[in-house]
Amino acid sequence: MIIDCHGHVSAPAELWVYKSLLLSHRGEHGRRFPELSDAEILAYTNKKEMAPCGHLDMLDRVGTKYQLLSPRPFQMMHSEKPGNLVHWFTEETNNIIARQAQLLPDRFAPIAGLPQVAGDPIADVLPELERCVRMGFKGCLLNPDPYENSGTEPPPMGDRYWYPLYEKLCELDVPAHIHSAGSRSRRAPYTLNFLLEETIAVYGLLESDVFKHFPSLKIVVSHGGGAIPYHIGRFRSSAARRGFEFLDSMRNLYFDTVLYSEEALRLLIKTVGADRCLFGAECPGVGSAMNPDTGHTFDHIAPFIQGFDWLSDADKTAIFEGNARKVFNLGTLPGQGPL
Repeated sequence: MIIDCHGHVSAPAELWVYKSLLLSHRGEHGRRFPELSDAEILAYTNKKEMAPCGHLDMLDRVGTKYQLLSPRPFQMMHSEKPGNLVHWFTEETNNIIARQAQLLPDRFAPIAGLPQVAGDPIADVLPELERCVRMGFKGCLLNPDPYENSGTEPPPMGDRYWYPLYEKLCELDVPAHIHSAGSRSRRAPYTLNFLLEETIAVYGLLESDVFKHFPSLKIVVSHGGGAIPYHIGRFRSSAARRGFEFLDSMRNLYFDTVLYSEEALRLLIKTVGADRCLFGAECPGVGSAMNPDTGHTFDHIAPFIQGFDWLSDADKTAIFEGNARKVFNLGTLPGQGPL
């Protein structure tokens, strides 16, 4: 079976209206979120929006049986003030994700957003992380730049600023999936900033003592690790001058396969190894446009991996489901059974 570790919620329109109202009144009118029925929640799980068909139909088209569902990162507004707006919106987004996963347990597992308010201590996100784990969430998204490319630099991912979160992730035994959020720069809009921040995050983690201090920490990096695998020679050479092997350090991380070309997927898997790759397609999402070369959407990437004859059947099973089950503690899935 195919598990997509990188999916984002197809939320009711009321969630985006709620966000716009929060930004308009800056909390003056309070927190109240509109009541939604189960039928309304379910309707949006298959409403046609950014793809040729609805969310569930897209998963069926590309052969994905189960998806880890997280917030839409560019919507998370971590740089907004006052900070209570970030907390309110994140919590309501997580509530929607929880309800969709409860209504469709054989298709979705929930992944939490963290209310990362730019400039606030990272420990402030821990109550929401703990609440979500109690509700059955399997991990969280982690934004390496809550300032959202606004000109203020956050601490690198190896900085002790992040240690309270790393400690809690180890205690709860859930992974963080590194994924940048919005961008306030027109020069580097959010879709480009994702890749820049993921590259910086990998470098910051591997140039630090994080995995010495937290050997059980599980980190997944979105979009194939940004630029890291594609410039691996540069990073290996720099590391070699200091007496260590950068490729060995990369084995502390996992990488998703949200790359929309056969060549990029081949390079990622050969660079980091099949045992460090988790299938991800972010379907439906940015890759749901039609690819004129294949006649399918760009996010229909499973056939590329299935066609790699240099991967063993065991390698392919690990990429498509085994690694996700292990990293996200999925165990026996509803209607699917154990691996």
